[in-house]
Amino acid sequence: MISQSTIDSVFETARVEEVIGDFVNLKRAGSNFKGLSPFSDERSPSFMVSPAKGIWKDFSTGKGGNSVKFLMEHSQFTYPEAIRYLARKYNIEIEETEQTDAEKAMTDVRESMYLVSEFAKDYFHKTLLNSEEGKAIGLSYFKERGFTNETIKKFSLGYSPETWDALTKEALGKGYKLEFLESTGLTIPREDRPFDRFKGRVMFPIESMSGRVLGFGGRILTNDKKAAKYLNSPESDIYHKSKVLYGIFQAKQAIAKQNNCYLVEGYTDVIQFNQAGIENVVASSGTALTPDQIRLINRLTRNITVLFDGDAAGLRAAIRGIDLILEEGMNVRVCSFPQGEDPDSFARKNSHDDLVAYLEENSKDFIQFKASILMNEAKNDPIKKADLIRDMVTSISKIPDRIQREVYIQECARIMDISEQVLVSTLAQLIQKDIAEANKKQKQEQKPFEVVRNNQPPKNTGFSGGDPDDPRTGPPEGYEEYSGYPQEQQVEKVDILYGFERKIIEILLLYGSVEESFEDVFLKADEEGNIKEVSEKRQYKVYEKIYLSLQEDEVELSNALFQSIYTNIIDFYNQNEIFSLDKYLMHLQPEFAQEVTNILMEDEKVVIHNWEGQNIFPKHKNVTIEQNVSDSIFSLRWFLVSAIIADLKNSLLTDPQDDNSEVLMMVVDYSKLLNNFSKKLGRVVVPYH
Repeated sequence: MISQSTIDSVFETARVEEVIGDFVNLKRAGSNFKGLSPFSDERSPSFMVSPAKGIWKDFSTGKGGNSVKFLMEHSQFTYPEAIRYLARKYNIEIEETEQTDAEKAMTDVRESMYLVSEFAKDYFHKTLLNSEEGKAIGLSYFKERGFTNETIKKFSLGYSPETWDALTKEALGKGYKLEFLESTGLTIPREDRPFDRFKGRVMFPIESMSGRVLGFGGRILTNDKKAAKYLNSPESDIYHKSKVLYGIFQAKQAIAKQNNCYLVEGYTDVIQFNQAGIENVVASSGTALTPDQIRLINRLTRNITVLFDGDAAGLRAAIRGIDLILEEGMNVRVCSFPQGEDPDSFARKNSHDDLVAYLEENSKDFIQFKASILMNEAKNDPIKKADLIRDMVTSISKIPDRIQREVYIQECARIMDISEQVLVSTLAQLIQKDIAEANKKQKQEQKPFEVVRNNQPPKNTGFSGGDPDDPRTGPPEGYEEYSGYPQEQQVEKVDILYGFERKIIEILLLYGSVEESFEDVFLKADEEGNIKEVSEKRQYKVYEKIYLSLQEDEVELSNALFQSIYTNIIDFYNQNEIFSLDKYLMHLQPEFAQEVTNILMEDEKVVIHNWEGQNIFPKHKNVTIEQNVSDSIFSLRWFLVSAIIADLKNSLLTDPQDDNSEVLMMVVDYSKLLNNFSKKLGRVVVPYH
């Protein structure tokens, strides 16, 4: 178990913008940073990071929290894993206390799969470097490819022995369970004796963007025609090959810094480019490029350069991926290598400067690429040329941005020497066709309407336009208060109490330690013994005033989450002489993180939506803290008193008695209390219920 002192050091050292910046391309927005959400597919940034508060908020999904919560949400870390990751990032030594059996038992299946995969990576790597077989076969192969010791270490390359169960036996001996070796695909089950999937192969660990081992790729070194040259881990709870990119962990910072990602096909292409000094490169690992893989890159940059072999197969692969990349709203360029060369071999033969120069000189816009490559096939054939133009316009139709589409249409018209008007017309037809197909698909997926009989009598709404059951004279379409009339939209009931209680939490977070002058009202006897109501200004810290007010009324917040957060905040104030929001957020429990972040980042909607740029100027919350606190307390009291009045009135209806004068007197007394609230709030208030 990680010691509290280590956790404190991690929170004090970690900078939320640095942690998230490893995964999301952030841009400065005033005192904050913003970027595209890593949790949803979006093209306009709704992800906000506040260094001053040490928190982040994703307005597209509602998620939020501190740096630890981000790692838990984004990389599926457990809390201890997130702490360990940050400790490694900031070179903080981890102090551990002994784990109890109960804590060990809490480790879930996914975590066990990650641990087994991490063990396998280390085992393969050590076998490569230290065993005679590993050095003679695996290490010799990597050296022949030109990989240095630094490169081998950087990518944790390894070797799986030719023995049938070398890894399985070693893992079981170290206490790892067979079920997790099998669920990750490292071991293939067999009744008599399970055996290693990757025996006799050099190993390439496949890591997530955060560096967790998801699976492996293994290359056979013998000439066995029955065995696949490359073998990947099977799909599992932690490995989905269509959603991962080889090398993304090593490349993420370089991609964000260079604002461009080179996309190749194989493991050795990535490794060789890295060794040549070009680190912003990833591979689709032999699978056809998928939207999920493109979105992974989109978190870091909007620019992709596809690098492909100079053969026909590489050409077809590049062409297939272009439309997918364009459809995601990204910019794509394409670069081919000379015949017989691939990124691996070309990088091996050229210096860093020559390689960079070649990429810059030969990277083409996708329009130029398609024109230069496919025109050779069309030559003087008008029909093939028409098909080529139609193919180019089809690619342009995938681009979401209208301005970009128009620019590319102009470029296509210039290159292909054809009327721009014809291209625009063809483009419009293609877009209309796509819309029609999308609508058709949506209708097919929609569930049939269900007729629901409304057994409740219609409310007396005051509508006097005619017979409510007659569509000719009845209420207009969408008339919302008439319950017996079909409605296209139902008005969502606002939870007033939720709003009041949330406001209490907000005030405690933002202004709890501020000292203000509040008006206290109490009863006092004068010299003649008469009891009078007296008001007096007294100094309180905001959290003290709220706590005393709720204690006085014996009120607990009805929302269980808010009540837990309320108790947590009050305890924190009482235990710390000087309140620091940063310190509170450091130790914020994960189950509170999202709601607390939602509250604290509410103001950042102003930045996200650029309200001030549209001449909308929100009122600042800290203009009159005392009134803000008093209004919130009185509003909550108003709601609760209204609820009591409603219950009393219902009791008169449901349980009529001969003598109900006592209940009526209570209704009157509580109604007087509402009048008192009205004076305090400076506005008329009526029972809510």
